[in-house]
Amino acid sequence: MKRVVFCGVGALGSNAVVACRNLGAQLVLVDFDRVESKNCLSQAFVKASVGKNKADALKLQLSNFWGVKTESFGVRVDAHNVATLCGSADLVVDAFDNAKSRDVLSTWAKSAGKPLVHAAVSADGTFGLVRWNERFVADAEPSPGAATCEGGEHLPLIALVASTLARTVQDFIANGARRDSMIALSGVTCPPTSTAP
Repeated sequence: MKRVVFCGVGALGSNAVVACRNLGAQLVLVDFDRVESKNCLSQAFVKASVGKNKADALKLQLSNFWGVKTESFGVRVDAHNVATLCGSADLVVDAFDNAKSRDVLSTWAKSAGKPLVHAAVSADGTFGLVRWNERFVADAEPSPGAATCEGGEHLPLIALVASTLARTVQDFIANGARRDSMIALSGVTCPPTSTAP
């Protein structure tokens, strides 16, 4: 069975994981953060999860709602543990909301030769993207920890990006396809050159 490690299970990650629940792969959830009430507006968490670690809470919800067994690690990914957390993955998924964590994953994946796909939403909620590591560079943040998906104001775009990410994961697991996507509220575009690994 293929192993897919989702790094970051906030707005994009949690919704993509829920859409991947019938993938037929071992899902691994990694996030150090705790569920806050405001997260329930844009993330796949229920009120009963408030106060719990996000990875553990999502693991419990997947088990209780759909009988899906996952693994969870309630830790922050850094240069010291990334190989331990992601080393056995067939695919690593970056759904982080900060450039520092994205860079740690990107650097490690390149050195380890691991497939890594990134998903992101612009701070102003005008577009999102799903892009493979070979063609991804994390944008610098205007200020560290700036919220991009709080309050649910970008929920339609979050849903589009998370769904596109889930389909990208599905296609990779099924046939190794690596397609990049640019997502706006007007639709999704996939450049014709994005299918090459």
